[in-house]
Amino acid sequence: MADIGRMKELIDILNRASAVYYQGKDEIMSNFEYDKLYDELVSLEKESGLVLAGSPTQKVGYEILSELPKQTHPSPMLSLDKTKQVNELESWLGDKEGLLSWKMDGLTVVLTYENGQLLNAVTRGNGVVGEVITNNAKVFKKLPISIPFKGHMVLRGEAVITYSEFEKINASLSEEEQYKNPRNLCSGSVRQLNNEITAKRNVELYAFTLVEAEGVDFENSQKNKMEFMRKQGFQVVEYKLVTRENIAETVEWFSDKVKTNDFPSDGLVLLYDDIEYGDSLGSTAKFPRNAIAFKWADEVAKTKLLEMEWSASRTGLINPVAIFEPVELEGTTVSRASVHNISIVRELKLGIGDEIEVYKANMIIPQIAKNLTESDSLEIPDKCPVCGEKTVIHKENDVEVLFCENPDCLAKKIKSISLFVSRDAMNIEGLSEATLEKFIFHGYVKDFTDLFHLDNYRDEIMTMDGFGERSFLKLQSSIEKARKTTLARLVYGLGIPGIGSANAKVICRALGNDSQRVLQAEEAELVEIQGVGAVMAKSYVD
Repeated sequence: MADIGRMKELIDILNRASAVYYQGKDEIMSNFEYDKLYDELVSLEKESGLVLAGSPTQKVGYEILSELPKQTHPSPMLSLDKTKQVNELESWLGDKEGLLSWKMDGLTVVLTYENGQLLNAVTRGNGVVGEVITNNAKVFKKLPISIPFKGHMVLRGEAVITYSEFEKINASLSEEEQYKNPRNLCSGSVRQLNNEITAKRNVELYAFTLVEAEGVDFENSQKNKMEFMRKQGFQVVEYKLVTRENIAETVEWFSDKVKTNDFPSDGLVLLYDDIEYGDSLGSTAKFPRNAIAFKWADEVAKTKLLEMEWSASRTGLINPVAIFEPVELEGTTVSRASVHNISIVRELKLGIGDEIEVYKANMIIPQIAKNLTESDSLEIPDKCPVCGEKTVIHKENDVEVLFCENPDCLAKKIKSISLFVSRDAMNIEGLSEATLEKFIFHGYVKDFTDLFHLDNYRDEIMTMDGFGERSFLKLQSSIEKARKTTLARLVYGLGIPGIGSANAKVICRALGNDSQRVLQAEEAELVEIQGVGAVMAKSYVD
């Protein structure tokens, strides 16, 4: 068997060298060295019959689909029964051996291979019907697209995006377009209609269940199934073999490690190693009986609510953020937590000075668990914290949210225009939020149109701090380039709630990139587009 670790190492080195070369930066290796490593990779792929996605030996065929086809799973994918008690895991395991592994927090994908080639990939969906994402799976990081085993094989894995990738991607998005957690980002990335976007998101897949491998004898052991998948080149979820005697200390080992993992997980899975015994137990209507999930009991700390910060955005939405006395949770100090909306503020009956309990959801995101005082005395601001105009409470999907409806609110203008000039929209360089704030304050920019007439204020701008003739000319050059753009960039730049860069491309493509159709689209026409729901369609037309 070829060295899979060496193959992965070669792919990383060669792809890094190519990226540097094609970006016109200093080369990190000579052509001779590159060719030598490339030939080594080709040789290893031939020897093993294994080809990983992302290998420079493969030409990636990017493809844009109009919609994701649906497919019914051969057997329903059930959820797992759950516990937060280690002693329940001990009782459940009894005198059997089990495999304890991470419960990954991403999107479950079913992969089918025939004759050593990836045949198709389908999301879990509702457990009965999923979406076919084969084109996207082919660009997952390190996923085998060719494997040594030539029989019919089906496995399940979790597509995830690491925390480091999540932070990098969020940093490139405007505040309103940012994703709440890696799972949401991964779900959106895996289900893209354009797999070039998926490729840029660096989605990884961790194999966790081998459903079927035609003709292979696993000697009645789930551990052997795991190792078989590893030998086929899959990144297998980390696991430990456990008994009733050592499971408590093994759970402790996992709970220490979760704090430093780069990948998202929301607990553990315990599976009987004895395949026949596990299968003989069958399943309930909801759960298979051969496995159980374990969730950590959240570490909760008591603290005092000091203030509520009201954060205004470009859409007019004003988000409540709780500021409390700092406490230690899961090894870090926390002092603030998003409360998300007015409904949650009221449900918690919050008031300044209340004693509250806070925790980290999935050991990561600070949240308020309970309000022990329940004074219910917090005043919902009737004025916008930025412009001072009257606020209004809207009810959306049975959730109350606070809005500033002043179209001239500076928060709206700065955030909206900042999105409009951003890289994925009109791509006008040299207009930071600080610069835009100055331009808006001086009256040079009142709406998007004014950006294209800043030459009317040439003399005034060139006397501003941080601006000289060179800076102004550079800005003007960038503005001139932005006059020629694509419909999708323009639609995204308008900042329509729910319409991100990817959705803007899907809508424009579905409407034939025809400016009249795009500008005059009706709700009924929009909801026919795969991935555009009724809420998004209404917001687009409004």
